[in-house]
Amino acid sequence: MTENVLIYLISIPLISGILTLATGKKFRIARDLILLSATAVNLVLSAKLFGKEISNIFPWAGFGMEFSLRAYHFSEFIILAGACFAFLIALYSTAFMRGKDIQKQFYSYFLIAVAFINGAVLSDNIVLFLFFWEGLLLTMFGMIAIGNKDAFKTATKAFVIIGLSDLCMMVGIGLAGHISGTWSISSMNIPLTALGGLAFVLLMIGAIAKSGSMPFHSWIPDAAKDAPLPFMAFFPAALEKLIGIYFLTRISLDMFKLEPHTWASTLMMIIGAATILLAVMMALIQKEYKRLLSYHAISQVGYMILGIGTCLPIGIIGGLFHMVNNALYKSCLFFTGGAVEKEVRTTYLEKLGGLGKRMPVTLACFLITALSISGVPPFNGFFSKEMIYDAALERGAVYYIAALLGSFFTAASFLKLGHAAFFGKLNNDNKNVKEAPWQMLLPMILLALTCVFFGVKYSFPINNFIMPVFGSGAVTHAFAVNHTLALITVIVLVGAVLNHLYGAKIMGSGLKAADHIRNAPLLRPIYDRAEKKYFDPYDIGLAGIGGLSKFIWLIDRGINWVYDGAAVSLSYAFSRSIRRAHTGSYPLYIGWSLVGSAIVILFVMFWSH
Repeated sequence: MTENVLIYLISIPLISGILTLATGKKFRIARDLILLSATAVNLVLSAKLFGKEISNIFPWAGFGMEFSLRAYHFSEFIILAGACFAFLIALYSTAFMRGKDIQKQFYSYFLIAVAFINGAVLSDNIVLFLFFWEGLLLTMFGMIAIGNKDAFKTATKAFVIIGLSDLCMMVGIGLAGHISGTWSISSMNIPLTALGGLAFVLLMIGAIAKSGSMPFHSWIPDAAKDAPLPFMAFFPAALEKLIGIYFLTRISLDMFKLEPHTWASTLMMIIGAATILLAVMMALIQKEYKRLLSYHAISQVGYMILGIGTCLPIGIIGGLFHMVNNALYKSCLFFTGGAVEKEVRTTYLEKLGGLGKRMPVTLACFLITALSISGVPPFNGFFSKEMIYDAALERGAVYYIAALLGSFFTAASFLKLGHAAFFGKLNNDNKNVKEAPWQMLLPMILLALTCVFFGVKYSFPINNFIMPVFGSGAVTHAFAVNHTLALITVIVLVGAVLNHLYGAKIMGSGLKAADHIRNAPLLRPIYDRAEKKYFDPYDIGLAGIGGLSKFIWLIDRGINWVYDGAAVSLSYAFSRSIRRAHTGSYPLYIGWSLVGSAIVILFVMFWSH
């Protein structure tokens, strides 16, 4: 049983997903049972696997490309975390997706995605890893495309963006295999030479794109509006971060062994800091619940990349701890948004207000996770951020300031969201709103309580899940909060509260409490352009392709004019001139012959000399 558990972790969700797709419309309860049973078995197997080291190798494609699976602490930790989230999201989905025509397709894509995630994390052969990685792209496309009427366009956008980054990763995998002479991830040790550096950058692009980092992010806010909500809790909030940051960490620690102050380390820190700040600035101005959360899903991955990019033990540990924390509170926050959508039928903030009176459990879960993501002590987000702050400051004050500003705007945007959705006057249209079903509340409660536990007992996840990633003795010192940095964090958070109170007072509305920042003289023109998607890489790319297409079309029209227009006209004019010259006069023909002969004689004479 133990030897086959790696195969079971892939095959059971995969077969269950295919079986779900084969069920008829009337078998809703059967589909729910398949979904819950498959994810429960996946969770049990993941827990059974934790703490063991197992490898399975089977012949596959030849040329060193083996079906090689390896379970060790890091992969087992990611598999276990993913299994927990998959089960909770599955339970939540049984209530949220009830009565929806797309339930069968969603369950099927969901379970197949779980299989591919397990396969990617367990793969020790990088070509096999790529096989499962690309499978995730297909399931992601399907889960988005079955949403509302605009979802297919968003799914295509996500497919193009992630697909292009995956093409970069394919080239990087080829280079990595060529340089190292092996396809085994655990056997690679690639120096950062010119070719090795190129391989690193291409592999990093694939990892951060899957994590939702800038500049590969713009499909996520669109998916928040168009895709089924459990997809957002499953992919952008939890599993994308787990698998993307897992691969980024393996690139940095195992395949290339980055050191502080190298150009690769600095590049990752710049990307992380920019993602934190730019995404949270966009989150601040959103007026739709899920879209606001989606920008935070982008922003938070910046902290993980920044922490890992420092290449310092405390930063890497903080980045991995933040990966787990983010999956906890971000999934729960999307769950609260789903509860609001389920009961109120809208997530536009201007149509909400006062829901805390009608949905007290949802409000409590929102408050805990909003405090966690904002980095308020003693919740879990505070400790992982403090570790990242500590490492970032050691590498450079500019990175620390960027991360700290991110916390200010994160707190400001969640004060706005909570104020607009759960406090204030209850909208007349929402007077009959009630609490969400228990299947939706239980996952929210468990995630919120875990946020509290991982904060109060932060040493538990660090010592049991994260520190062993580095191996015995690799990291010997325990984390201790830097009280000076913690005090600065608290001051920044108090500043965010004062900023919200000021904004709500001058604008007369919690929803508009951040408008004074949005309309600041220097920021207003930037925000105006950002809201029109002038900075969206996808739209910029489409515009570039459109311009190139128009240029090629003009060249094509020009060629057609030369061959179908000018050449035909010249030929017609020449033939018409010749026809007119043929008058039937014999003396004229004799004259042409003599003139032509003279020309030929002169040409021959000239050419001979």
